[in-house]
Amino acid sequence: MFCSISGTVPEQAIVSVKSGHLFEKSLIEKYVRETGKCPVTGEALSSEDLLPVKVNKTVKPRTAPATSIPGLLSLFHDEWDATMLELHNTRTQLHQTRQELSHALYQHDAATRVIARLLKERDEARAALADMKQQYAADLAAAQAEAARAAVEAKPELEGGRKAKGGIPEDIIADMVEINATLSKGRKKRPLPDTLATPEDLASLTLSGSNPLHKTTAGGVAAIDVNPQQQGMVVTAGLDATLQLFDYLQARLLGSLEGHTKRCTGVAFLNSELVVSSSADKTARVWRNSGDATVWQCASVLRDHTAEVVGVTAHPSKRYFVTGSTDASWAFYDVETTTCLRQIGVDEGPGEPYTYVQFHPDGLILGTGTEAKAIRIWEVRQQKAVAACEGHAGPIRCLAFSENGYHLASASDDCVKLWDLRKLANFKTIEPFQDGPCASVAFDHSGQYLAVGGPVVKIFGQKQQWSELKTLTEIPKRAAALRWGPDARSLLVGAADHNLRVFGVPAA
Repeated sequence: MFCSISGTVPEQAIVSVKSGHLFEKSLIEKYVRETGKCPVTGEALSSEDLLPVKVNKTVKPRTAPATSIPGLLSLFHDEWDATMLELHNTRTQLHQTRQELSHALYQHDAATRVIARLLKERDEARAALADMKQQYAADLAAAQAEAARAAVEAKPELEGGRKAKGGIPEDIIADMVEINATLSKGRKKRPLPDTLATPEDLASLTLSGSNPLHKTTAGGVAAIDVNPQQQGMVVTAGLDATLQLFDYLQARLLGSLEGHTKRCTGVAFLNSELVVSSSADKTARVWRNSGDATVWQCASVLRDHTAEVVGVTAHPSKRYFVTGSTDASWAFYDVETTTCLRQIGVDEGPGEPYTYVQFHPDGLILGTGTEAKAIRIWEVRQQKAVAACEGHAGPIRCLAFSENGYHLASASDDCVKLWDLRKLANFKTIEPFQDGPCASVAFDHSGQYLAVGGPVVKIFGQKQQWSELKTLTEIPKRAAALRWGPDARSLLVGAADHNLRVFGVPAA
């Protein structure tokens, strides 16, 4: 009798009462525990259905080769040969499997690289198409504006047009004089608001938001301006050649203006519907809002400069603006016609490349910073330099006029200097940083506080004899642009890490 599973004579025979088959006890019990079925018929089977069979135990005879020592040695030798052959076959299969795995991994890696390259080429093609559409729209708008300007210049007597760069007309000068008188008179009677932040409030300034507006590959905020007619709306000029419109009260991006081909250097709101920007691509651009706060188009491209345009500043009336360039010229524009009415070049100016331009709050004085370490004060009516402020050890990086009308702050790499325009004299020199250059300065609207940007931002108080009131250290890179919020209760900081940071006085 043989076991129905192993086919050998069982040592402990056991029989199934259901099927009558004979099994080796250890084999059938293990199979039943695992499956609960008969291995032959597949019927349900339990240990109670198995009965032991009493058989005589027989002694298995030895095989003939195992009855002598030479035979045993022969058996062992054959077993050793079989083991070595199996080991060789196993190694051969392992080597083949490794080769197949390596080949499969190589094919997967190659396929991944091809897919990544195709995705990159697709994204680049899409970006190029979008740039071409934007550039086409900008060029079309510029061509239309140029045609309109040419039509105006062709009929000056009939349509009141003015020839570009022919000089600032008398009616515009009269308008600026009237605005100057109004602003000067209003400033003398204007008291400080009750809601103006106190030195204690500024000491409690904390970071309320950090917003990555520009690209990380060419990050950095070069300039900031606030919308004079819509609280919370700002525009930033970035080193990635884009302008970003942002509502910092709602932390919401409103739009991205693309068209410049090199880094942007300056930006200014003319009104809620017009923004002017300057760039290292030798142009300035006027951007117009079409009614939707998120839709802006380039309305005009100004190509009057022959080198990098370093900045732009808007007249207090927002009807005129000025650009400055490293070609040692500055240009005066009329917003309505986007026409350059006057350009002061090397033959009429100091012949020094400009680094910064800034209108006085009254609008009849223009300040320009130069590579030659000097500040030039211009009388806009006559377009002549009437004074020079010298004393810095390096190029002028930033200028800021105080709203009090007679203080001017200038920044160079080494220090910040405060000037009294009534005496044209430096009355205070501040060296705020020991571990980096000064990059930006900004007075608040009351003229009581001065912010200085560099490796960190420091705030100084006029009534405190220009002593330090607060240091803002949450800036990983150079603070290149500063703007105060209403009543000096917030401060906007544009840093070289592409983020716009908002610092505010905590609510009581």
